[in-house]
Amino acid sequence: MTEKIQVEVAYAEPDRQSLKILEVEQGTTAMSAVEQSGILDEYEPLKELDELPLGIFGKKCPADQVLEAGDRVEIYRPLLVDPKEARRLKAEAEKRRKSQ
Repeated sequence: MTEKIQVEVAYAEPDRQSLKILEVEQGTTAMSAVEQSGILDEYEPLKELDELPLGIFGKKCPADQVLEAGDRVEIYRPLLVDPKEARRLKAEAEKRRKSQ
């Protein structure tokens, strides 16, 4: 019999968050834990992504990363705007505001 470990799967949107605590078989991958958690059913748009960006405790990891006891798998939302572009747009808006 395969030993079980406890892991968490987390996903957050601006207005709501989900944290699932799971007992999975040792050797389970990050993506497998996400699938077992049911979060993909709660957040349908995630199913439409070609690839889910995943991480463990804030560090990006591949979907086939084998989990260890106590790991928290995080599903990251895709960026709507590139961070550099967002800073540029913010700076332009601030400049316009000051010139008024």
